Amino acid sequence: MRIPRKMEHVHHALAIGPSGYTGLEDVRLVPNAIPETSLDSISLVTRIGELTLSSPIIINAMTGGAPETEEINKGLALAARETGTAMAVGSQMSAIRNKSMRASYEIVRKMNPDGLVFGNLGSEATLEQAKEAVEMLQADALQIHLNVMQELIMPEGDRDFRGMTERIARIVEEAGVPVIVKEVGFGITREPAERLWEAGVRILDVGGTGGTNFAAIENARREDPMLWLNGWGCSTAIALAETVDVFRQGSVIATGGIRTGMDIVRAIVLGASAVGMAGVFLKALQENGTDGLIRAIREAQDETRLLMTALGTTDLPALMRAPAVITGETAEWCRARGIDLSRWAAKR
Repeated sequence: MRIPRKMEHVHHALAIGPSGYTGLEDVRLVPNAIPETSLDSISLVTRIGELTLSSPIIINAMTGGAPETEEINKGLALAARETGTAMAVGSQMSAIRNKSMRASYEIVRKMNPDGLVFGNLGSEATLEQAKEAVEMLQADALQIHLNVMQELIMPEGDRDFRGMTERIARIVEEAGVPVIVKEVGFGITREPAERLWEAGVRILDVGGTGGTNFAAIENARREDPMLWLNGWGCSTAIALAETVDVFRQGSVIATGGIRTGMDIVRAIVLGASAVGMAGVFLKALQENGTDGLIRAIREAQDETRLLMTALGTTDLPALMRAPAVITGETAEWCRARGIDLSRWAAKR
């Protein structure tokens, strides 16, 4: 019997692991020898659009849509509840097409009735489907994910991407909750970000390379893999550099290989208001259960507080104003694309 595609994705994600290079390694934080702050004065509260989060960490979209994934979403939701962390589910399209799959998503709201929960659909979704996805979870926001290269490699994937912007614009206008447009791991650059801003999108999740590699996952499912596409996309740091100016009056979320407090702080210094973490949390859940996942979330929060103390930044707005020097491949890309690196080095 064939394993459901959703579980195939989970198995391959765990087996393949993160692709590694996020570009955040190129972000050198400027140390502050006289921070004039204390660890117990640090606030991690942040805002994305209309939503207030207790910390910048989001348990980002992973799975759902198969009986086996219900237990995964239950564990994620319990950890989200215990840590006050926002959580997104994986694409709900399977449950819209097959109502018997709804339980694997609905478990999230059942386990975390008062938490921040984000629904999720692809850019092929209609307004009616978007409203159904929100209703299914009583969702506080809806992610619309972009995954063109994944679909093109996927044997049964979409091949027609016309009308994406128009559909997204209508959902933004009429869904009734904040809409987050997110890439799944290939990164967003300035030009599509500008198109999304013009369509009314005010929260962007850049989804750069460095985390779960959906090109590699789909190639692992193919009989004739196109391995030459496994490196497609741009890094998380580059995607942030490309888009934060476009969304300076909105909110940007950094995802793509975020694993530690250092990654979180570097992303926020680049201009992110929050970060999404998926692969590292899935691994923690699978290896150490819900208690292990709770520990992993709290460790990331503690690491973030420690670094904020060292930098003399007591809250997230102050951290976003902290200076950094951009080096390496990220700096080379920015110079080639006309992105002014001094905007980060000269901050304060």
